Amino acid sequence: MTFWTAWERLKLLGCGALKELDSRSGEIKSMRTAKAHRRRGVASKILEHIIKEAERRAYHRLYLETGAIPEFAPARALYARYGFEYRGPFADYIDDPNSVFMTLALL
Repeated sequence: MTFWTAWERLKLLGCGALKELDSRSGEIKSMRTAKAHRRRGVASKILEHIIKEAERRAYHRLYLETGAIPEFAPARALYARYGFEYRGPFADYIDDPNSVFMTLALL
């Protein structure tokens, strides 16, 4: 697992992580933006960094799991803007009404 943070001077803006599932795919983990810094493009920058790293690693596909409740609608919209599509559970996840699963083809 590789974990990144975004900072502005001494203020933590957000974070994100990339977990290798196998040699051809990864999972985006722990994407968060500090409440005081939302709607400033922090999540987009972190997501772009993770996608570039996944491409550098020659992954063919990225996966993610996020929440299904309304509070996660901005996250789902962000992922959709970057081309992620909805899908069923992957890896060790099971179908759960509180979870949404998405994927992005790379390369």
